[in-house]
Amino acid sequence: MAKRKSTTGKTAAKVAEGTAEERRLIDARRLALPPGGNFWVFGYGSLMWRPDFPYLECRPALLRGWHRAFCVYSYHDRGARQKPGLVLGLDRGGACRGRAFLVAAEDGPTVADYLHGREMISGVYEPRWVTVETPEGRVRAVAYLADRAHEQYAGKLPEAELVRLILQGVGSAGSNLDYIENTVRHLDELGIAEGALHRLLRAVEKKAGLR
Repeated sequence: MAKRKSTTGKTAAKVAEGTAEERRLIDARRLALPPGGNFWVFGYGSLMWRPDFPYLECRPALLRGWHRAFCVYSYHDRGARQKPGLVLGLDRGGACRGRAFLVAAEDGPTVADYLHGREMISGVYEPRWVTVETPEGRVRAVAYLADRAHEQYAGKLPEAELVRLILQGVGSAGSNLDYIENTVRHLDELGIAEGALHRLLRAVEKKAGLR
């Protein structure tokens, strides 16, 4: 049996700001756990290197049909409504390499609450059960996908607009520039090739005079 791993991160205590309709949407998108069993969580961004929840096992994982992209306007962590930044989301098409974490059934409710607080600052993400491929076979995992109908969904923007938004974005968690730099660095450390994000980072750094 795999050794049970645990991290020491704090449970998210963020409260969504927005309309009553947004709050209802967020509440409606609470993760519904499979009855009585362990379950997998698919991470494609910071969850890969900072899960901050207990897990039994971690595997490299491939999700087909969705790709990692700066497709979500940030009004909180990396921007503000008046000057939004951009954060990652899983958007339709392509494929995404990430990490799958196996959560024990007894930790399920606590982990589900933690993920809701961390991922659902707004209703732009939707938890959905997907199939991911791992070296040991396919598993069903929950992934937080970008909702194309939400106002914070940015879609596929021209590179110049991506650069502008990233350079202007500053929020409660810091600058958008730090966010993309941190993301690319950790992808490199995990051995995940992500040419599009590397090219975007070079364009951002060039515009900022860092290259």
